[in-house]
Amino acid sequence: MEKFDYIISEMASLAWGLPLLIILIGGGLYLIIRIRFLPFLYLGHAIAILKGKYDNESDAGEITHFQALATALSATVGMGNIAGVAVAISIGGPGAVFWMWISAVIGMSTKFFTATLAILYRGVDSEGKIQGGPMYFIMEGLGKKWFPLAAFFSIAGLVGALPVFNANQLTQAINDIVLKPMGLYRGLQTDFVIGIVLATLTAIVILGGLSRISKTASKLVPAMAILYFVLVAAILIVHIDVVPEYLAFIFTDAFSANFYKGDAFLGGVVGGIIILGIRRGAFSNEAGIGTAPMAHGAAKTNEPIREGLVAMLGPAIDTLVICTLTALAILVTGVWQSSDANGVSLTASAFEESLPIIGKYGLMVCIAIFSISSLFSYSYYGTKCMSFLFGAKNKGIYNYFYILSIIIGATTSLSMMINLIDTFFALMAIPTMTATVILAPRVIREARIYFAKLKAGY
Repeated sequence: MEKFDYIISEMASLAWGLPLLIILIGGGLYLIIRIRFLPFLYLGHAIAILKGKYDNESDAGEITHFQALATALSATVGMGNIAGVAVAISIGGPGAVFWMWISAVIGMSTKFFTATLAILYRGVDSEGKIQGGPMYFIMEGLGKKWFPLAAFFSIAGLVGALPVFNANQLTQAINDIVLKPMGLYRGLQTDFVIGIVLATLTAIVILGGLSRISKTASKLVPAMAILYFVLVAAILIVHIDVVPEYLAFIFTDAFSANFYKGDAFLGGVVGGIIILGIRRGAFSNEAGIGTAPMAHGAAKTNEPIREGLVAMLGPAIDTLVICTLTALAILVTGVWQSSDANGVSLTASAFEESLPIIGKYGLMVCIAIFSISSLFSYSYYGTKCMSFLFGAKNKGIYNYFYILSIIIGATTSLSMMINLIDTFFALMAIPTMTATVILAPRVIREARIYFAKLKAGY
């Protein structure tokens, strides 16, 4: 098992090397510069769209703008925001957070382009139903000769969508916060039982299809975000005297990397911390990876730019708000230096330090909702990839592998799970960003037409 863990770790390091940095960050910067920050001027309009002002039942699609964003967020707002941030700080120190922010701002532009393309170039599956996502906008936008690139994305997506990291960290949280203090933890046997329970809960929702997933997500996502915000706000109030100091520290340490413990990159620790922040940021908001466009591609709209604007809100909510809350809770409490814990256990230590009893159990509720909602949404992405590769009639087969993987994730090491998903996220980004950069001029043309009509009052 240790040898396999080492192989997966090496694969993740190789996948997240300089080429992917150029694709994700370089590609994202190219998109921002090409469109001259134009979508950022219409974030107020994006909120109006999200509130349903422009909903039209006769438009093509399956779900509302709000349900599409909630489905995408229920996948991204998960353990990446709680455990992923903790992993970033434990390895990289406060400075890693700054590079997660940079990843998010660039990611907002990337999400605008990919979600717009998901509507602009929707395809049909083998049953004749309208579908969206990178595999479809590659085929419809670039042509059938690009099928290998679309297939590459879908194959990587079959593994990248597996919920092993979320299952692993939810299991760890249940053990550390609930079972171990009560003396009920029994090792692998307990993990297996937790995995069975999670798999059963997930099966009840995901076997009901996108409609049930989106309706469940639209109820869970706002509630979990509000509860988490309240808990972290209480922690920050307790430590209000050091909050400004740590906010400043995030900026200064980003360029000194004094607390970085990982491998150097491009000859230095600053390069290493940049890669770490971008890697954890990408895992958090998935901008450029290609998962969210599959949810946004199902939105009920005939205006591609509208869905692109709604999708932009995802990285802002996910990384700039929720990840920052987690980071500040860990930093101001000092547990990032005083504790040897990692992942979700480090975040739990921060909550327990400031809010004894209430903190850790409140966090447990948030973790449960975050993780379970993610377990629901990722199944949809996997079935879309399965449908593209093997036909719509076979997409349900994926759900059974998906449910089994929850048990595997619950009973396996954190390092193996996070490296496995990181590797396939990196592979998914290659076709997504390649097609997005090539098709960018078409998105820019659509954006200029849409914003001109908006100014004219149409």
